[in-house]
Amino acid sequence: MTSTYISRLTLTNFRNYSALSLDLKPGAVVFTGENGAGKTNLLEAISFLTPGRGLRRAPYGDVAREDSVGGFTVHALVEGEFGDAEIGTGTSGTDVPGESGRRVRINGANAKSADDMLEWLRVLWLTPAMDTLFTGSAGDRRRFLDRLVLAIDPSHGQRALDYEKAMRGRNRLLAEESRDRQWFEAIETQMAETGVAIAAARVEMVRLLAAMIEKLPASGPFPQADIALSGTLESQISQRPAVEIEESFRRALAEGRDRDRAAGRTLDGPHRSDLIVTHRPKAMPAELCSTGEQKALLVGIIVSHARLCGEMSGTVPILLLDEIAAHLDAGRRAALFAILDELGCQAFMTGTEPVLFSSLHGKALFLTVDHGSVRPTEDA
Repeated sequence: MTSTYISRLTLTNFRNYSALSLDLKPGAVVFTGENGAGKTNLLEAISFLTPGRGLRRAPYGDVAREDSVGGFTVHALVEGEFGDAEIGTGTSGTDVPGESGRRVRINGANAKSADDMLEWLRVLWLTPAMDTLFTGSAGDRRRFLDRLVLAIDPSHGQRALDYEKAMRGRNRLLAEESRDRQWFEAIETQMAETGVAIAAARVEMVRLLAAMIEKLPASGPFPQADIALSGTLESQISQRPAVEIEESFRRALAEGRDRDRAAGRTLDGPHRSDLIVTHRPKAMPAELCSTGEQKALLVGIIVSHARLCGEMSGTVPILLLDEIAAHLDAGRRAALFAILDELGCQAFMTGTEPVLFSSLHGKALFLTVDHGSVRPTEDA
């Protein structure tokens, strides 16, 4: 496996950074500073180097620096096995408001879509907001799983967008009390085709990831997790041909129009599926585990997926680990850092004190963040 890494990161009018340029190195990069200094903002900027709305899922208007004019930009020089690439993204210079306003340029040329960035690097993250992943909504777990799929299968994002667009169209017809059979049939056919493809990709990801989780030490610091999918389509993937599942789903949508019209939304489909996680050593649902156990389970899933990504694509992803020291004792922190070193990935981590990362001294790039400025950490 090879390592792709960001050697230079440049920000303009991004959150609390008016202008910033950082020279970076492969391996671990540790940002430390007080709360509110802008550490997570740096990780969020890097998260825009992959499709989607970033690790905060914030509206682009909220990302641009307050009182700035012309939007924000994130620019990165990426180095890896396939050569160097300059990737730029942001809303600066665009006249299109809203979520469609972000554009991407790669090596000076406009990209067809944000998915083109996946040809150069994959980015995954773990944030404090994800500490409630197992106790929160099924939607949060679906988004988490779909991002894991996207890192392996770049076409998954477009499938999900196509399905969501079709479903919004169907919901609009339902709300308008439309009885246009041809419109419904066209939309439901598209939902069936894309929905089954989404479910199949998720099932394959869970199968591959489960096999990788098996490689975690049974008594290691990050417990093995049993993962499964709950969903009407997902439950059929291994039992019937895809064309049969598509036809069955299409019929179910057609027969459920009156019910969905009364509910005001589409009640069946992959947008209702869930990821089920169990703490194997304790045979306990993840949502019933302690906060520390949930964090350890999540870390185990993330590092297993990073290994999977490396084995399948030949390149390990860049990891963004925000406040990773929270809920991990010193032993688990040291074990995590050793795994990251073994993976050979570039991992950006944040924390309030350098001492939390003491086992990385001499191995990592330590940078101190101080409200819009970043400098090398002294004595690190």
